Amino acid sequence: MAASGGRACVRSLRGGVLWRSSPCHYESSATRHFLGTLQKLPFQACNTGVRKFHTAPVRSLFLLRPVPILLATGGGYAGYRQYEKYRERQLEKLGLEIPPKLASPWEVSLYKSVPTRLLSRACGRLNQVELPYWLRRPVYSLYIWTFGVNMTEAAVEDLQHYRNLSEFFRRKLKPQARPVCGLHCVTSPSDGKILTFGQVKNSEVEQVKGVTYSLESFLGPRACTEDLPFSPASSCDSFRNQLVTREGNELYHCVIYLAPGDYHCFHSPTDWTVSHRRHFPGSLMSVNPGMARWIKELFCHNERVVLTGDWKHGFFSLTAVGATNVGSIRIHFDRDLHTNSPRYSKGSYNDLSFATHANKEGIPMRKGEPLGEFNLGSTIVLIFEAPKDFNFRLKAGQKIRFGEALGSL
Repeated sequence: MAASGGRACVRSLRGGVLWRSSPCHYESSATRHFLGTLQKLPFQACNTGVRKFHTAPVRSLFLLRPVPILLATGGGYAGYRQYEKYRERQLEKLGLEIPPKLASPWEVSLYKSVPTRLLSRACGRLNQVELPYWLRRPVYSLYIWTFGVNMTEAAVEDLQHYRNLSEFFRRKLKPQARPVCGLHCVTSPSDGKILTFGQVKNSEVEQVKGVTYSLESFLGPRACTEDLPFSPASSCDSFRNQLVTREGNELYHCVIYLAPGDYHCFHSPTDWTVSHRRHFPGSLMSVNPGMARWIKELFCHNERVVLTGDWKHGFFSLTAVGATNVGSIRIHFDRDLHTNSPRYSKGSYNDLSFATHANKEGIPMRKGEPLGEFNLGSTIVLIFEAPKDFNFRLKAGQKIRFGEALGSL
């Protein structure tokens, strides 16, 4: 190779070794330093079919795996959500109202893609495993300490009496632990926290303050006329108006959230007749107040059991909403009900009428009578018809116990 001044220098790399085809009379110190650095690199030969060339190792690029990436991304996102919740709690303590930040459609879809139904079935099987006698007290004591369970109210206080977690979750109370208020027409069906209550307006029910869901999506289309305790209305009427049976009445709602440490059974909130059951298989997303503020129509996405009927003022319904690890919803008088079952697909529903030829009205329930139970905490939604002078005796966010007054005329 010719160079200015008659100097020629040819260099090539073979096998990582620098060699010269002819003497080079002049070489700058910078060039020597650069070539010396190249010789120290761990070159690897790559065969292109034409010539050999050398590259730095690329093995490290293939060490990345999708699972660690997903775990890191999910953990970071969960941490961010926890920080947002912490900041909201701090602002609430200062008395500042926080507008709800609703999840975007892709966030809801991503959450719904998590196999919560399968995980809940696995947890249900795990909860039914009989614990060794010596292990019961430490396991239940940890649960009591974590969720603040009051075992002095339990019918059986001895922790070693409960063979598995499922029995412990569904523990019975002492008869005097929950006196049912007889002065008010509607009482709380369960222990829990009042999320929201009030009138149903424009066929929308308030999930939490500022977040609503469709009444028709939640209860589903009206059942056959013969199964309904109320007369049919014109199809052009709003769904709310189709449920109100008497002129001058309004439609009311109340949402009660059951925490894991609460009493997990629910009871009849008033004297009424249950004529119809509708089971919606669905997702099992968490229904804690934070999620209720984040996901619009959360209760419409989740699995739920809707009991409808009538009371002395017209339409009445109680809905038990499932949640993560709460796929099991039991209704005492409904042996055909099987929740979180793989044979049911999301987006469908199945009906059962309790009105028969022998009993055309349905199943009568007395106020305070045991109605059903969850396998863990969840949510109860009451939607009922009452005169305009019906008043709730509640405050949003307050704790309430089964048998205490919800409202009266």
